[in-house]
Amino acid sequence: MDARKLVVEPSGAVPVAALLAAGDEFRGARIGVILSGGNVDLATACARFSAGEATRLQLSVLPPEVAADDPFARFGDLLERARATDLPEPNAFTLATVGADGRPSARVVLLRGFDTRGFVFYTNLESRKSRELAANPYAALCFYWLPLDVQVRIEGAIQQVSDAEADSYFASRPRGSQIGAWASLQSTMLQSRADLEERVAEIEARFADQEVPRPPFWSGLRVVPERMEFWYGQPSRLHHRDVYTRKGDGWTLHHLYP
Repeated sequence: MDARKLVVEPSGAVPVAALLAAGDEFRGARIGVILSGGNVDLATACARFSAGEATRLQLSVLPPEVAADDPFARFGDLLERARATDLPEPNAFTLATVGADGRPSARVVLLRGFDTRGFVFYTNLESRKSRELAANPYAALCFYWLPLDVQVRIEGAIQQVSDAEADSYFASRPRGSQIGAWASLQSTMLQSRADLEERVAEIEARFADQEVPRPPFWSGLRVVPERMEFWYGQPSRLHHRDVYTRKGDGWTLHHLYP
């Protein structure tokens, strides 16, 4: 049975029961359930399987080289594990912000670097997320790595990276992405795709036969963590949760009920 895709036919040719019976094979795989007609019990189709739980339990034990009092090292270890899976974008995370009106919004962005100073992503400084962060300079991040059944939640204040750091990263981007950064009036109304393509053509002509400089309205934002939670999925919803809260120059580690 293909662990990447399961076709559920109303005739029962590939019944949901087969999925439940294949827990060991499907554990850690991304499962696509294709409904080709009829009524299928999605709660059953999406059931969590008990097979393979030992692997998940092992993730809660830090490897010897990762210090328990260092959440950054712990994050780095998990990120490397995620990169070793077949996830297409292990650097992807959900970024949540709150505007001046008190309304939250969220979107998926990509982590472009992290160290003990914090977690960096890049964006148009005139975008909705940037406007909200200017009004309320705090953000929440959530990484979820399905093959590991692990999520990391990070909360903290926002700082803009230095011009030198932003220039260095922008210079490393593909030229098409550099052109796109200039062409996009991010988060504003677009009348037609043709308008965007026209702007792209204009920018390409402007910087023909020369390097594309970083736009003054484009930079990196660093989330300086004040709280970091490591969540490990466990059987019977008895998940394992470790929370680090900043205390001076160090961190305090607590455990949470699931």
